[in-house]
Amino acid sequence: MAANAQSSRPIIGLIGMGEMGKMYAEALSKAGGSTIHVCDLPSKYDQLVEYCKGKPGLVPMVDGHHVSRSSDFIVYSVEAEYLDAVVKQYGPSTKMGAIVAGQTSVKAPERAAFDKHLPSDVKIVSIHSLHGPTVSPEGQALIIIQHRASQAEVRIVEQILAPLKSRYVHLTYDEHDEVTANTQAVTHAAFLTMGTAWRCMQSFPWETGRYIGGIEVVKINIALRIYAAKWHVYAGLAILNPTAKKQIKQYAQSVSELFKLMIIGKEDELRERVFAARDYVFTRDADGNSPAPILLSDKALDKFEIGAPEASPAPRANSHLSLLAMVDCWHALKIRPFDHLAIGATPVFRFWIGVAEYLFRSEERLEHAIHSAVNDITHRSDDAEFLVAARGWSECVGYGNFEAYRLRFEETAKFFEPRFEESRKQNAAMFKFLAEEPVRAAQGKVEPSS
Repeated sequence: MAANAQSSRPIIGLIGMGEMGKMYAEALSKAGGSTIHVCDLPSKYDQLVEYCKGKPGLVPMVDGHHVSRSSDFIVYSVEAEYLDAVVKQYGPSTKMGAIVAGQTSVKAPERAAFDKHLPSDVKIVSIHSLHGPTVSPEGQALIIIQHRASQAEVRIVEQILAPLKSRYVHLTYDEHDEVTANTQAVTHAAFLTMGTAWRCMQSFPWETGRYIGGIEVVKINIALRIYAAKWHVYAGLAILNPTAKKQIKQYAQSVSELFKLMIIGKEDELRERVFAARDYVFTRDADGNSPAPILLSDKALDKFEIGAPEASPAPRANSHLSLLAMVDCWHALKIRPFDHLAIGATPVFRFWIGVAEYLFRSEERLEHAIHSAVNDITHRSDDAEFLVAARGWSECVGYGNFEAYRLRFEETAKFFEPRFEESRKQNAAMFKFLAEEPVRAAQGKVEPSS
C-alpha cells in the first residue's frame, strides 16, 4: 500500500461527514500524525472547509473522487439508503491497492455495493462502531470485517483505528447483520414505540406522576436519546436488514398477543407465557442456575430522574408491557440476548437487557406486573396506545418505506424536542454510570415455572 511520504503512514479518506464521520475525523485528528482527506456533499464544501480549520491533519476535498484517488484507507460513512449510489459514483476512482471500509449499520447492501462497484484490485475490510457519535469510542465494540483482504491488511486497519481505543470484534458480514439485528433492531423498535405512544397521548410521561423512578427512568431517557438522533441511523438498520424486519414484526406480535390476554382477563395464561419466556432467556442450565451476569444493581435504576413529577399519589403498579413483550419476542425467536453481550453490546442494549433482567429476576416484581396487567386498568389506555404504535412501526418497516419511517420519527421527535437538552444531561450521567457499574455474577436460581 502506498503511504504518505511525509509521515510514512497511510493517508486516510473519509467520504461522508455526518455525525459519525466527524467522530472518526476528530478522534484521528487528535491522535496526530495522520493526513485525513475528508469530503461531504459538494454543496457543503465551504462549510467543510470551515469545520476543518484548526483540526490537525484534516484536508477538506470537493468530492469523493478526490478522496478516493488520493487515500490509502477509505471509509464510506454514508446513509445505508444511499450507499449504493455513492459507491457507484466514487468507487471507480479508488486508488489502486487501497483498503475500503463502510461505516454502515446494515452490511448486506454495503457488501453488494462494494462487490459491484469497487475495482478488483481494491481491498475490503469493513467496520462498524457499535455506538452513537455522542458516546466515547473508548472501550466500545468496533466490528471489523475481513471480506476481500489479507490478515496483514486487517492489521493495517486496526493500527489506523487504534486512536479510537475501541474493542475490536471480528465478524463476517452475515454475522454482523445477525448480531446487530439481535442487539439493536428490536431494542430501537421498543423505544420508538414508547415515544410514539407518549406523543399520541400528548403527555410528557414524567409529568404525570405515574412514570417516575426505576425502570421508567431508563425507558424515558433512552427513548429521548433515540429521538434526539438522526432518523436514518435507525431506518437503515431496520428496513435493510431482513433479520431485523422479522424481529420487529415478532415484537409487535408479542405486544398484541400479550395485550389480548390482559384485556380478556386470562391471568394464568399470561403468567404461564411470561414465565416460559423468563425461563428460556434467564435460566441457563437444567438445574435452573443462571450464570448470566447481573447488569444493573437493584439501587442503580433509582439514581436518575428527568423533570419533576406533579404532586400526586404514589404511582400504581405498571404492566411493563414493553418489557414483557421484549422477553416474549426473544423467546419466540429463540434469541439468547446474553450471548451477544461480549460480541456487540451497545450501551443502549446493555441498559435494555439490564432493566428486563431487573424485572424478570425478581419474582415479586414480575408477579406484580402480571397482576397489574390484568387487574389494574390505570395503564390500560397507555398499553393500548403502545400496541397501536408497535403495529405501526412494524408495518412501516415491513413495507420498506423510508419516507413513512422519517415522517413517523420526526413527528415524535418534534413533540419531545423541548426536553432533549434536559434528557441529554441525564443520558450523559446514565451512560457514565453504566461504564462504571460492575457486572456481577448471578446468585442462586431463577425458579422455573411449573
